[in-house]
Amino acid sequence: MSSRRDSSNVDCERGTQGLDALASSCDVLIIVDVLSFSTAVEIANSRGARVLPLRWADGDVGAWSAAGETIVAGPRRGEGPSLSPTSLLAIGAGTRLVLPSPNGAELSTRAPGKPVLTGCLRNASAVAEAAARLGNRIGVVPAGERWSDGSLRPAFEDWVGAGAILSHLEAERSPEAEAAVDAFRGARSALGHWLRQCVSGRELIGRGFEQDVALAAQLDVSACVPRLSAEREYVAWRPEDERQAVPVASAR
Repeated sequence: MSSRRDSSNVDCERGTQGLDALASSCDVLIIVDVLSFSTAVEIANSRGARVLPLRWADGDVGAWSAAGETIVAGPRRGEGPSLSPTSLLAIGAGTRLVLPSPNGAELSTRAPGKPVLTGCLRNASAVAEAAARLGNRIGVVPAGERWSDGSLRPAFEDWVGAGAILSHLEAERSPEAEAAVDAFRGARSALGHWLRQCVSGRELIGRGFEQDVALAAQLDVSACVPRLSAEREYVAWRPEDERQAVPVASAR
């Protein structure tokens, strides 16, 4: 892939290759997986839990269960915590949740050793403000989904979620970032409708998880900023003491 444009302070690229392309040029990376990893992490972190992202391929997660308050996310249809955001509404403070995911968690485990945040519609403005305090060059990565052959399927909800975050960053945006902002602005007045109608939303509703879609469609209801720690866990973080590097503006 060609090198990134030096003229843009804010950029946006999709999936694993997008993350790799932005990693070397950006000070801060934001992973966006609205349905459902980023939304699940926001809900867990806002309730005082820590989240350890795990690659979906690392299927044997049983060993993690032995570590004190650690809980391994189970099947979405199970009774305990899972990738379903609804299942995490009552998670206890201090819990360490091991959360496998084929998209958002996969990208999180691949992210380099620099500030990495995960954002969604629920915390879009808070994540944008945190990123602005952490660095000048910000890369936003809509995770997307996968086709049956393993190739990237661009996901409407992640593109719009990225646009929601980008809309709060008043800086020189790349054309890709501007396109994501335009997509968010076009969908903003009916986010619940569009998330129910997109492919990922229809799939979840068809499996009985309509409440997950409803939670994910809520805009700026949370001030929680999940940041990947040195221990590679997402923890709630508010960067009040960090320098302000990029002006933050309200969504237009």
